[in-house]
Amino acid sequence: MQVVETSQVVERNIRILLERRKEEEKRRTFEARIADAITCFTGSMRFVYLHMALFGVWITWNLGGLGLPPFDPSFVVLAMAASVEAIFLSTFVLISQNRINIQADKRAELDLQISLLAEHELTQLTILVHAMAVQMGTDIPKNVDIDQIIKDIRPEKVMDEMEKES
Repeated sequence: MQVVETSQVVERNIRILLERRKEEEKRRTFEARIADAITCFTGSMRFVYLHMALFGVWITWNLGGLGLPPFDPSFVVLAMAASVEAIFLSTFVLISQNRINIQADKRAELDLQISLLAEHELTQLTILVHAMAVQMGTDIPKNVDIDQIIKDIRPEKVMDEMEKES
């Protein structure tokens, strides 16, 4: 049996995950790239500062603070522009969030598959160790419920039970 150092396995896994992320980045559509770029910018302090400056100048100008004639004295245009901007920004955020949710679902599926595989393998190992203990005549402690431990759990049964409870 070959023993692999944990660090090599971790390095391999990190490399594979990074390669997978790069591949996913390459497969993103042009629209998704634009939505992500806009979402990234609008979620930054630069965006906040830009709006503070823009709205500050707009409000100061239209209140007569700059000595220039007001172009939006009732701030109707400002309210309309802010509303339209909010509609578009929320749409871009939702587009990016949908993509992120799809990625999270894929990762959750992978986690579930790994957990199910680990559960199955541990059950098989427990059965093997139990058989070896019986073969060698080793006493099994009374507080160990071996019949429960060696049961292979069926995920669909667990899901059925969870659905009954909810």
